[in-house]
Amino acid sequence: MSVPTPPTLYIEGPAFWTPTLPGWDAARAAFRGEGGLADPPAKRPSPQVLAPAERRRAPDTVALALEVAAASMAGSGRNAADVPCVFVSAHGDLSINDYMCSTLATDPTVLSPTRFHNSVHNAAVGYWTIGTGCMAASNSVSAYENSFAAGLLEAAVQCAADQSPVLLVGYDTPTVGPLTSVTDSQGLLAVALVIAPERTARSVAALDWSMDDGGGDGDGNPPAPLSEAAKTLAHINPMAHALGLFEALARLDEGGPPAPIGLPLSATLSLRLQLRPIRD
Repeated sequence: MSVPTPPTLYIEGPAFWTPTLPGWDAARAAFRGEGGLADPPAKRPSPQVLAPAERRRAPDTVALALEVAAASMAGSGRNAADVPCVFVSAHGDLSINDYMCSTLATDPTVLSPTRFHNSVHNAAVGYWTIGTGCMAASNSVSAYENSFAAGLLEAAVQCAADQSPVLLVGYDTPTVGPLTSVTDSQGLLAVALVIAPERTARSVAALDWSMDDGGGDGDGNPPAPLSEAAKTLAHINPMAHALGLFEALARLDEGGPPAPIGLPLSATLSLRLQLRPIRD
């Protein structure tokens, strides 16, 4: 039985944030070898979609996710209130998890309810939908190191099925405390893009996608980074799995067909991506 080829989708509004590349313009230039890393690194973002008091209280996960989500929506030219979204994180907020565990172990009576409700995986998407008034479908996805691939597959399937654009947001933060002995996450990294079913004036690339029975570039890993900037971020945290796609987006107009991108979904399955430039 043959499997139908999934329809071509279109990418709009790529967004990127890490302290050394704070924004897609900086990241795109660095991935093309035309710019360097920020020195000193930028402070954590302050997303304007939140009210000032909420902005100050928001944890890093929320600040990161909402910063790139807003940048992606601005780049796509779409109304955030109308666009379904998929938010992705391998770990959620590790610093709050560390706080909760250590507080429960020492003095549970002082545990902060505010910190607790920010600990759940859907905290960031909740802040986003409240701040933007979005009543469309919203999802939170987590699949450890394969989280970005799982979220991209979720967004692509939803976009193709509903024939509606979908916002994809991925973010992860550093490991702290005893959790460092379990998982290695070293910094702040967030990415976002809008996947649309049809080409628009804001489309930056066509995206062909399919499931494959091999992970990554053939040995279960995502593709190796090409630029020095991407190499410095390759192991920063699990969301670095998105680097291959964003580096390819940055270099799409350099000539020649870009190499396929493999993103592992499991030990036996991967998401196979092929970008194509938009031609007039």
